[in-house]
Amino acid sequence: MKYLCLVCSEEKALEAMPKSDFESFSEEHVAVDEELRKSGHSIVAEALQPAHTATTVRMRNGKLSTIDGPFAETKEQLTGFYLIEARDLNEAIRVAARIPSARVGCVEVRPIWDLRRHEPRAWL
Repeated sequence: MKYLCLVCSEEKALEAMPKSDFESFSEEHVAVDEELRKSGHSIVAEALQPAHTATTVRMRNGKLSTIDGPFAETKEQLTGFYLIEARDLNEAIRVAARIPSARVGCVEVRPIWDLRRHEPRAWL
């Protein structure tokens, strides 16, 4: 089963890290992704640009609206993700616990909904 591990961190805390600490932290993420690839868990992992670069898109009554920045104002921002393969939620949690950002922020683990195999509205 596929799980998305949403990495959330306080961007201000990341920006405040000394350059050498941030580089080490980034290198840890790369190393974990390499380990997860070798174990067959990692499908893709990417870091995201800062939240201020986000654009929120909405379509209402056929009209497009965009808002600069993320939708939600929160202390922590979505800073990256890992798409992983795991047998079950317990294994996915064990994998997520290895992501370095879990130590300074959080990692939300969410199962992927395969719309091709399930009724799309079944979960509503």
